[in-house]
Amino acid sequence: MKREYSAPGDEIETIEPVTVVRYRGYTRLNHWVTAGCMIVLLLTGLAFFHPALFFLTGLFGGGQNARWLHPLVGVVLFISFFILFLQMWRLNLPNRDDIEWAKHTPDVLAGREENLPELGKYNAGQKTVFWAMAGGIVVLIVTGVMIWEQYFPHIVSIPVRRVAVAVHALVALGIVFVFILHVYAAIWTRGTIRAMTRGTVTGGWAFRHHRKWLRELAGRQGNGPAE
Repeated sequence: MKREYSAPGDEIETIEPVTVVRYRGYTRLNHWVTAGCMIVLLLTGLAFFHPALFFLTGLFGGGQNARWLHPLVGVVLFISFFILFLQMWRLNLPNRDDIEWAKHTPDVLAGREENLPELGKYNAGQKTVFWAMAGGIVVLIVTGVMIWEQYFPHIVSIPVRRVAVAVHALVALGIVFVFILHVYAAIWTRGTIRAMTRGTVTGGWAFRHHRKWLRELAGRQGNGPAE
């Protein structure tokens, strides 16, 4: 007699995977405008940084176009990031979880997520990138105005302007490294880019990387509609 292991009513049911909304549409648009400005500023800035890189101005129709485009895009970047900052600064404030996360940096690099503490929406690495970008962009806009001779020719003395040029270049170089790190981390952590393209992540991704955030969302929806 053939032995049966299932009871009546048992079946394999295919259901859609759980998805979690991480970023709303206007936040994603805001992010990509900021990223686009960063790329334009990176290319035009490198073109002015060293004569060997001046050929990059060809991407924008020549040196004259790059010269007026760079500061204008810098202003757009500042405004765009400021709007992004208003949306995210509270969630990027440091807390005790960040200290515990930092202590497990070797586990982070090795991908041993099970050894990490439960986290809110952002980890210490993401918060560091956020505040580094915020501080760097403020310095860039201030020094940028100081060296923008076309519109502000007498705002500072020539010696001060020379210092501002050096500071502007050094901080810009630092932001380039932070930007590259941000992009690399987004690619390295599978499923992260989806958050800024579709606005959602899978339930598994949220549980693995930001469990405390997921628990809060689940608890909030259990008590009523999500805000």
